[in-house]
Order: sequence, then C-alpha cells, then structure tokens
Amino acid sequence: MRQKSSRPRLLQAMIDAFSLPDLRRRLLITLGILIAARFIAHVPLPGVDSVALQELFDQNGALGMLDLFSGGAMRYFSVAALGVYPYITASIIMTLLTPVIPKLSALSKEGDAGRNKINTITHWLAVPTAALAGYSQLLLLQREGAVAQTEPLAAIAIVLSIVAGTMFMVWLGEQITSYGIGNGISLIIFAGIVAGLPDMIGRGLMASDQFAGLAVYAFMALLTTVLIVIFTEAHRRIPVQYAQTVIRSGKMYRRGGESHIPLRVNSAGMIPLIFASALVMLPGLVASYFMAGSTAEPNFWNSVYTIFSSSASMPGGLVYWSLYFFMTIIFAFFYTMVTFEQQDIPGTLQRQGGFVPGIRPGKMTDQYLSGVIGRITWAGALFLGFVAIMPFLAREVTGIQVIQLSSFGMLIVVGVALDTMKQLEAQLVMRRYEGFIK
Repeated sequence: MRQKSSRPRLLQAMIDAFSLPDLRRRLLITLGILIAARFIAHVPLPGVDSVALQELFDQNGALGMLDLFSGGAMRYFSVAALGVYPYITASIIMTLLTPVIPKLSALSKEGDAGRNKINTITHWLAVPTAALAGYSQLLLLQREGAVAQTEPLAAIAIVLSIVAGTMFMVWLGEQITSYGIGNGISLIIFAGIVAGLPDMIGRGLMASDQFAGLAVYAFMALLTTVLIVIFTEAHRRIPVQYAQTVIRSGKMYRRGGESHIPLRVNSAGMIPLIFASALVMLPGLVASYFMAGSTAEPNFWNSVYTIFSSSASMPGGLVYWSLYFFMTIIFAFFYTMVTFEQQDIPGTLQRQGGFVPGIRPGKMTDQYLSGVIGRITWAGALFLGFVAIMPFLAREVTGIQVIQLSSFGMLIVVGVALDTMKQLEAQLVMRRYEGFIK
C-alpha cells in the first residue's frame, strides 16, 4: 500500500492513475474518443440555414430534449444529429418487451450468451429507429424552413448519413466501455451536455441586471445536484443468509454466510422522465402540425400548443408541469416493477440457497421484496417528480429566462460522474492504490 500523501485525495488519485501505464491508456482512449465524438457532432449535412435552425431549437422544447440526447449535434443538423438517442429508444423497447415475449424472456435467462443476443437485436432495432427519426426530423426542419427542400435521392442520402452517424456514435461508445473508463454511451451524452455549459453560463453572466435571481437560480441548481447525488446512492439493504453444506473426510458440515441485497430508492433512473416528457409533449407536437401560422388568426390547435408548451408561464404552465409531475411518478412505479420482475431476485436467491431471515423462500420472499420496493419507490418517484418540475420552479421563482435548467441533463451529468468515479476508484483499489471516494 502506498504511503499517504498530503495532496488532496482526488488530485493524488489522478496522479496515481496516470502513473499506471494500463490505466493511463484507458483514460487517454476515453478522452480521445470523446474528442472525436465532439468533432463528428459538428459535421453538418447539406442545405442547412443555421440562423433559422437556432431560432427553431430555442422556441421548441421537444426539440431541445432531443438535442440533449444528441449532445448538441441536432442543433447543427450534423451527421450525428440523433446522437445515440435511437439506440437508447431501442434499449428501452427491448427492456419492456423482454418480460412480455417468451423467447426474449428465455434469452435473458441464458447468461452472457443470451444477453449478447438481446444486445445484437437491440442494435438491429436501432437502425430502423434511427431511419424513422432521421426522416421525421428532416421533414420537420424542412417544414420550418431551417433546411432546404431536397430531391428524393438527396433525402435518402441524408437519412442514410444520419443512420450511419448514429451507429458510429454507438460504436464509439462501446469502444469506451470496452477499452476505456466508464459507460461509453452515457459518457458521449455527458460530453455533449458539458460542452454546452460554457454557453449557458455566459448567457447567465450577461444578465447582470438580475444578480439576485441568478444567485437564487444557482442555489436551486446546487440543491438539486445534492438531492440527485443522495437519491442516486440511497438504497435499502435487505439482509440475506446462505446455508452451505461442506463434505470433508466423509463427514457433512453445515455453515452459513451473510450478505445483503441493495434495493435502490431510485432504481428506475431517468427512464420515467423520458416516458413522461414524451407523452406530455405529444399533444403540443401534434398541435404544431395543425395550428395556424403567425400571420393567420389563431385556431383551436394554437391553444393546445400553448397549453402543452414547456415555456408556458403561470397559470397556463400548471397544466403542462402538473401532468409532467404526476406522469413521472406513475412511470417510476411502472418501470421499477417491470425491471424488478425481470431480475427475478427471489428465484435467484432460492437457486443459490439464500433466504431473507424470517421470510420463507419463494412466493413469500417475492411478496416481501415487492412490498419493500413499492414503499421505497415512493421516495424515488417523488424525487423524480421534483427534478422534473425543477426547471419550471426555478424559472418562476427567479424570473430568469436566459438559462434553462434541464432535468435530464442534471441527472445524466451527476449519474455519469458518480459512475465513472466509482469505476476509477475500483481500478485504483484493485492495484492497491488509495482511493478517493469516502
């Protein structure tokens, strides 16, 4: 074990990491791939009106959410305009279909081989998802005048370029996961969000006449970050005992072992926010196709678009954000229960000879764990609901309009940072270096 240094733990950990050849190689590979991904995000497709495109994204909250998953590439309509969003969509679809379709359920129980087959299916599903999303985005941007009208052959070439860019970004993420540090897909999204922070901070500093509002805004952002860290790490430990039988010299001995099952308070992650936002934005998205233009007299669809707009102020904004809050809570319970059933923790315990003290194995254990999951998910669901409406609360309390907090962005940045730090910590501890996470 190395002697303790007087340097800060995080600084010493980074020095130790770069002093180890294999760990240094992993860090440099991760950094190099992230830089390459950021370059790809700025390679534009033909026929783009950059000024009209910027105005469109500033006014449309739904496009802003998709731009988040693309790491800012959609705002420039680049070859990586969709980022890894189609792959994430395909992964969510496969997660929901696995417990429903018997063949997929059987594959998920075949260990690494089964998971690899499901991963291959997910990749293939991401291709048509990317093609459909790319074509829809092209039509939307052409209708808004942000992209010039093209011939059918040129449109096909653009869509194929978007699909190729998406799958290439997914491949880059997998290279980070295999040869770098951290989850590659998450790190690519993380890099895109962090790349947009300087511009957001600069716009905030330019609002010098709202210093008090900026101070409150920064405090609310810091408070939300702290809550995200707490609820991301919070879990309930369920004690588990294992009965083991050992035969030595023809005699049978029984001995027991103890462990625990960590049930996370927020086991659904940010998936409920994705589902809830998609449903809440759907009426406004549909209304945008039928609403009257800016020069015509407003019709019914203009009212629908205004009500279901994330930028709507009080009291109209209560409709959008209240629905967002309650839908997030509903989907938090739904997704948590789906993933819990898919994990089959009671069955795994029974097969391994484990049991919860005082609870019979099998059905009773299943009922007990389901009850615990249901109770602690209330805290996680309410937390996600609060994070979902945090941008609305911050905007209404401070009156700051030039900065837009993103619920997705904060959850992704904090979650990815924690996960990457844990992996770096594990690599250092494995090599008998002092870690930096207390």
